[in-house]
Amino acid sequence: MSSEIASLLDKAVAGERLNREEGLKLMESHDLVALGKAANEVTKRLHPEPYRTYNIDRNINYSNSCTAVCDFCAFYRNPKDPDVYVLKPEQLYQKIEETIELGGDQILLQGGLHPTLKLEWYEDLLRDLRERYPTVNVHGFSPPELHHFTKVNKLSLREVLERLKAAGLGSLPGGGGEILVDRVRKEITRGKALTEEWLEVNRVWHELGGISSATMMFGHIETLAERVEHLDRLRDLQDETGGFSAFICWTLQPDHTDMDYVPPAGAFEYLKTQAVSRLYLDNFKNIQSSWVTQGEKTGQMALFFGANDMGSLMIEENVVSQAGTTHHLTVETIRRCITESGYIPRQRNVFYEYIDDPDSNGPAKGSGRVPLPVLN
Repeated sequence: MSSEIASLLDKAVAGERLNREEGLKLMESHDLVALGKAANEVTKRLHPEPYRTYNIDRNINYSNSCTAVCDFCAFYRNPKDPDVYVLKPEQLYQKIEETIELGGDQILLQGGLHPTLKLEWYEDLLRDLRERYPTVNVHGFSPPELHHFTKVNKLSLREVLERLKAAGLGSLPGGGGEILVDRVRKEITRGKALTEEWLEVNRVWHELGGISSATMMFGHIETLAERVEHLDRLRDLQDETGGFSAFICWTLQPDHTDMDYVPPAGAFEYLKTQAVSRLYLDNFKNIQSSWVTQGEKTGQMALFFGANDMGSLMIEENVVSQAGTTHHLTVETIRRCITESGYIPRQRNVFYEYIDDPDSNGPAKGSGRVPLPVLN
């Protein structure tokens, strides 16, 4: 390891902020062990508690109809395709009830950019779910979806978000982030929110008192400098609003997509990028492992490369699996991965509050939980 890299790692571990040039030097480094050790030190400073967390939710894709074209997506369908769907309420109820039975407290509700569904449809859906399942948080609608809602309904972003929040939307997922650099976004997507639009959705939501997660999908056409630029844009907005609860990164899953020519990024690149993200995002408290794309062993290793959270049980996942990636873990396996890493597993909610009994050996039971706090 060069003295320059050692100096930068010491700086980050001490809590000093890295600039873009320094972040790029770390991203260009191949000293995975040193990067991981430094990221782990930062994680232990931010999370000295003996716990590492996970949550139980279900990714429900209410529709696959999408007017955007994303080269990396194997899930979406053209609105005129014969296999386009919109889930019926009864199908949603069944999925949510199964989630509660498994100890879940949240659904991740996302779809494509549906061309005709009006805002009233989403408001009615949210009110219905809030009335039926008051203990279940709706972590719903990616920033590109919400930006799309403004165009379909000819309404301001603030009004769209205010109305959805009033109807029961609890928090926003970070989907559709990909790489927050317009050169990349314009090359791999058409008809979808660009960088400033993605950021503005989160900015306004945070101004309304909401929280959201942030993501990065990497390992395709972006440069290492553009990965760092993505992290820098997230860090700047977090400085401004403080509304991001967590960061999650994963690699492109190219199979069955129009980007199947891209060689898959492996565990080395994933762990390196997550470690640098932990060192660079000094104002993000939580980083999730992405075992869904990386598998059990690499997902577990991520706990030593900057992650303090194993992410979700992911009872149902449709987007990544359409690209041929089908890793599945049970609650018992997730808890074992945490225990084997030297920590006590704890179930948490979207607000990173513990919702289980630390002396128990399993997840909380959703049917007996008090309602989640309302975001003002």
